[in-house]
Amino acid sequence: MKTIVKLLFLYVLFTGCKPERFYTGDPKPVISKVTLNQTSFKEFTDTVVITFDYADGDGDLGFDNADSLSLEIKDVRFAKADLYHVRPLSPAGSQVNIHGTIKVTLKNVFLLGMGTLENTKFQIRIKDRKQHWSNKLETKTISISK
Repeated sequence: MKTIVKLLFLYVLFTGCKPERFYTGDPKPVISKVTLNQTSFKEFTDTVVITFDYADGDGDLGFDNADSLSLEIKDVRFAKADLYHVRPLSPAGSQVNIHGTIKVTLKNVFLLGMGTLENTKFQIRIKDRKQHWSNKLETKTISISK
């Protein structure tokens, strides 16, 4: 009986702890693993660097036209998000499975109020050329000081 319990435990341990497969082959983009370069920033001085992983089953992330804005980053203190251009991440006309990492640099974070310290988060999502939005991720809380 003890041997069966041990074998069952090992089976659950090794089959239940497989790393989650991030890339699924879905044509809708998926983002994961959002990170920040730090969590404490000085107003108008420090630069926020947000990094996240992406996957897209048909490879239609990014646009040739620089006026096409497909990356949305929202400071939760504001009602509207900022939009950014993402260059094509695969050759035009191809339908390939893609995945990788995107790094975004935000300069000049600032305080909104009259205080000396504020906390905020950023929400991120990306849109492909078929207008499919990815899931939305939120960064850890950051603090901005004078």
